[in-house]
Formats: sequence, C-alpha cells, structure tokens
Amino acid sequence: MAARLSNKDRMKIPRQPMPEQDALERSGNFKEVNLGLTEELAILEAQRCLRCLRPMCIEGCPVGVKIDDFIALVADGNFAGAAAKIKEDNILPAVCGRVCPQEEQCEINCIVGKKNEPVAIGRLERFVADYERERLGIQTPFCKPKTGKKVAVIGSGPAGLSCAADLIQAGHDVTVFEALHELGGVLVYGIPEFRLPKEIVKAEVAALESLGVEFRKNAVVGFTDSVDELLSTEGYNAVFIAVGAGLPYFLNIPGENLNGVYSANEFLTRVNLMKAYKFPEYDTPVFDCKEKSVAVFGGGNTAMDAVRTSKRLGAKHSFIIYRRSEVEMPARLEEVHHAKQEGVEFLLLTNPLEFVGTEAGWLTGAKLQKMELGEPDQSGRRRPIPIEGSEYILPIDMAVIAIGNGSNPIIQKTTEGLTYTKRGNIIVDNETMETSRAGVFAGGDIVTGGATVILAMGAGRKAAKAINEYLLGA
Repeated sequence: MAARLSNKDRMKIPRQPMPEQDALERSGNFKEVNLGLTEELAILEAQRCLRCLRPMCIEGCPVGVKIDDFIALVADGNFAGAAAKIKEDNILPAVCGRVCPQEEQCEINCIVGKKNEPVAIGRLERFVADYERERLGIQTPFCKPKTGKKVAVIGSGPAGLSCAADLIQAGHDVTVFEALHELGGVLVYGIPEFRLPKEIVKAEVAALESLGVEFRKNAVVGFTDSVDELLSTEGYNAVFIAVGAGLPYFLNIPGENLNGVYSANEFLTRVNLMKAYKFPEYDTPVFDCKEKSVAVFGGGNTAMDAVRTSKRLGAKHSFIIYRRSEVEMPARLEEVHHAKQEGVEFLLLTNPLEFVGTEAGWLTGAKLQKMELGEPDQSGRRRPIPIEGSEYILPIDMAVIAIGNGSNPIIQKTTEGLTYTKRGNIIVDNETMETSRAGVFAGGDIVTGGATVILAMGAGRKAAKAINEYLLGA
C-alpha cells in the first residue's frame, strides 16, 4: 500500500494525534500520559514519510538509527522487522521513543516538516518497541564469539547501557556497576512514571542481562572499588565511566535551608525510585503536598517533571517560576503543553530573591521579583533584568530547585590521572571518548554536563567502538 502512494498523496496525510489520558484524570494518577499509537495510526503516520534519497533525519539522530528504513517497514505493516532495524543502532527504543527530544534532533530535519508537521519519528519508534515487547517479547541481537576481554562500565544510565550493549555484542565480557539499588540511572530516579514506566526500563535491562551483561547494584565505584582496583586487581581490561551529573545546583539565596525546600534530584528520586507517592506502603516519605502550594524553580524538563509530580501528589497550586519568558524555556514543548493542561500555573519573568519561613524553620513563602528581557547572553537567550520595586511574597509550602546539576564528584576524588574541566566534567577525546588515562573512557553527562538521553547513548556507542578497537589492538 505504501508503495502506491505518490509523494503528493503522502503530503496530504496529516500528522496523526497521539492518544492520551484526559488531563483532569491523569493529573491525579501516575499512569502514563501518552497511550501510544494504534497499528492503524502507526501505518498511516509512516506513510507520510517521503523516503528521501538523502534522509536528513538520520543526520539528526545521535545514534544513527536508519529512520527511513524502519519507517518503511512500519508502513508495510512489518512491525517486527522495524523493531530489528531500529535495534541495529538503538538498544533502548521504547525509552527513546518516549523521552528523547525528537523535535530538536531527527524531526527538525524532516523534509515533510518544511511545509507540514514533520513525520512523528519518536512516536513510531515507541510504537514499534512496544509492539515487539508486548507481542513478541524483546528480541536480542547476535553476539560475536568471546574475546576473553573484560570491560567495567560504571553507571547503568543510558550511556552505560548503550555502551554495554555494543560491547557484549562484540564478544567482550561486560560488568555494569550501579550505585543505587535499581538499574537505569536517571531513567529510574529522574524521569517520572507518567512519562516513562519503570517496567519498560526493567524489560530493556533484562534484555541486556539475557545477552550476558552482568549487573552489580549498590556498587559505588570510588568507595566499594576504585577505578585503579578494577584495572589492576579485578582484571578488567578497560573502564567506561558513565556516572552522570547527579550533584544538584542550588539558587544560593537566603532561606534555602528551610524545611520544605528540596532539590529536584531528591524530590524526584524519593518519588520515582523510592515510590514516596505510595507512602506508607513504601517507607520513604516526601513532603505532604495535598492541598498545599508548591513552587518549582526552573524551566527545563526536570522542572516540568517535578511540578507535574507535585500535581499528582495533590497540590492545590503548582507553580513554575522561571526568570525568562516561555520562548526561552528549554523544556520540551510537549511537556510544557501537558503541564498547562494539568493545571500548572506559570510565573514567567520572575526571579527568586529569598525564601521566608517560621522561627521553627519551616518554609512559608518565596520573595520574588519581576523581570524584563534585555540583550542575549552567552547562551543566546535574552538576559533577564530586574524591574525595580516589583518584589512581592508568594505564599508557598514547598519549593523544588530544578536549575541543573553538576558532575558526580566521587570519581574525581578517588581517581588520579584524569583531567577535568572547571565544572568537574571529565575531559575526553571527542572522537574516541578516551580520557587522559589509557584504557579509561568516559561519556554521558559526566563529560557533557546535563544533556539528553539520546546524546548520552550516542556517547556510549562511540565509546564502545573505541573500546573494542583498543581491546582488539591490545
């Protein structure tokens, strides 16, 4: 059917809407918001692809998924084949189809998008991955014969998982060390259930285990073992450091030590990983948001995750407080749209000056100041400038700081011979991801600072290729 359509006919097909939970209903539960395309919708959406001679969408994909090929298979109804095609380059398609900013990467390059809305590449990727998992079970790729080489991967987030996947397929023994009691890194502690169900992450990890990847939980490399010990006494031939950026930044304003002020890391980890929303069934509580006012400071995806989580915990008022305008907000448009649908209140061009509280140390409000935009700063965004005399107090019961994270400091404190930026990020060769120490590679947020899942996966794949060449040449 797809072959009989002319490009003119394809351009007439509108982008298919994503079925989703009703906004009022979903704001009271942690079930996934987007419900996924049906088979009929997926085929129709796939038929919008023009099968360009030079598919620019692939150039926008950090892991190089053969987008045109997998979409053609979807258009023909060959969903299993489409899943296999994606996994030639992306071992976590169900994850990436949900949380990657396709609108800034592959879809922004889509030729269809020059005149109409671009092909929904991410939604099709999600559909294919879900179809395989639910109908066929996750299919695992072929692995080459064992080489006898061992690689230690530090961190089970997207960079670590993608690196481990490529290395195990290359025939090397791979052990992934994870500091937490659950596997997945930011995929499990940072991203809420309503955006990425944890069962999906577990299924993807289980697929890697079936290939032979060994996972060790509660293993804080730098404390339980050092990088030096892994290489010298534990017998590993190479190490890939993918520990992420887990050190939260704060506003550094008065009152930030009041009870009721959280970092987004702590707040989301308690809710996502430790299931605080099911207290007392799970014994890690979080601030009781019911009928309270919660303010989240920041404008990125983490801020949206935190404020939408507060809604689901019963907050009467959930505010986003951001010092620039919505145009400068770095969060995905879909996340902002969903937050507005769910009743989140946006206080834009507003900057926090101070937190105020009781003598007993409990937060009661935030002193805010209105801003206006001036000339662009180094980020390219217009710099916010305070408006004199515009200060006021916003009564709030809880605050969440979501303005970014710094690099994990443990490796730096316990490993000599690595070089770092002023921010504590590991310096690597951008082509090989090799550090200043032979046999030690690094990638993901520990190198770039906080970035996207798919960029971390791209770094993991690049490192795996270089590690494989290093091992085979050793």
